Amino acid sequence: MLGFFLYGLGINLTINARLGLSPWGVFHQGLSFHFGITMGTAVSIAGTAILIIDYFLKERIGWGTISNVFLIGTFIDVVERANFIPFPENIVLRFLMMILGMAIISLATFLYMSAQLGSGPRDGMMVAFTKLTNKPVGLIRSSIEIAVLIIGYLLGGTVGWGTLIMSLGFGFFIQTTFKIFKFDVKEVVHRYVDQDIAFLFHKLKK
Repeated sequence: MLGFFLYGLGINLTINARLGLSPWGVFHQGLSFHFGITMGTAVSIAGTAILIIDYFLKERIGWGTISNVFLIGTFIDVVERANFIPFPENIVLRFLMMILGMAIISLATFLYMSAQLGSGPRDGMMVAFTKLTNKPVGLIRSSIEIAVLIIGYLLGGTVGWGTLIMSLGFGFFIQTTFKIFKFDVKEVVHRYVDQDIAFLFHKLKK
């Protein structure tokens, strides 16, 4: 839950920096424009669609995965409505706010993935491609971010210099955070929904 909240906080920091939205932010904003919904709702809708993709990539679903779909979007809207994050005018402060947002999102990713209750839908896709290609997680993350950015731009999302920095930098931040905490996504053993359902049925049979 702390990871989900920090993710929403980090997203709002990058938005209020006003240097361009993150790649996923560009995509979610494009969805919000087309459907007349909040950014948080767009995040949840996109998360549901990606969850389906993860299923076909053979990434199993945990309670944390399902919670991610609904709670990160909710926290994004909650933090935005709380209106406690400033809108600095100084370009240096705006840049530092964006960097801080990226760092917080990377920490948030580590926190909820290390809970071992299933990856978030977007991170599940990252993990699936990391396992599939055996490439560094940073490279996979950056590749996904760039692809999403292109789609988001075509949907009308806002792009700026900060978008380019985040497209190339998120993979580095994620990989660095994982190294600091000695966290290897290939070795994570999550607990999944189907395991809990099977356990419940086993107990009921007794």
